[in-house]
Amino acid sequence: MDKYSENCSPALREKIIRLKKLAIGQVAPDIVLPNPDGKMIPLSSLIGSNVVMVYFWASWCNGCEEENPNIAEIYNKYQDRGFAIYSVSLDSDKKEWLKAIEKHQFTWTNVCDLKEWESETVETYSVNKTPAIYLLNREGRIMSKNIRGKALEMKVREFFP
Repeated sequence: MDKYSENCSPALREKIIRLKKLAIGQVAPDIVLPNPDGKMIPLSSLIGSNVVMVYFWASWCNGCEEENPNIAEIYNKYQDRGFAIYSVSLDSDKKEWLKAIEKHQFTWTNVCDLKEWESETVETYSVNKTPAIYLLNREGRIMSKNIRGKALEMKVREFFP
C-alpha cells in the first residue's frame, strides 16, 4: 500500500489494488468462462505460443459493432503468425450472443457467462464500457489496453515484425 491509498475507503483501496494488477507489464488475471458449447475455456490456455487479445464486447454494443470488422481483419491477417483472440461477451441472451458471433464470423475463442455487467470478469478487469481490449504478450503480460482502430492494428503489428 502506498501513502496515497492509506487514507482511502476500503472500496477505493480495493479498486486501486485491482487497477495496479491491470497495469502495463503485469501478468493478466486468468479468466475461465464457458464457450458456446458450455465448455470452460481458460484464457491461460492461449498464453505461451500466442500473442492474445482479450476483447470485451456485446451484441448490443454500437462501439463494438464498429470495431468488429477491424478486429476480424487483424485476426485474419495475423492468426497464422500466432495471434489469438479471447473474446468475452457481456451478453445476457445466449441467442443474441450466438447470432452476433455468426454475423461477424468470429472464428476465434468466444466465451460468455451470460451475466452481462454482473460478471465477475467485468470486475476483475475493471471493464466499465465496451469495447474494452487488452493485448497480452507470450508471457501473458499486459502490453497495451483500450486501443482501437488503426492504433490497435499498429500495436499488434509490433508483435509480428
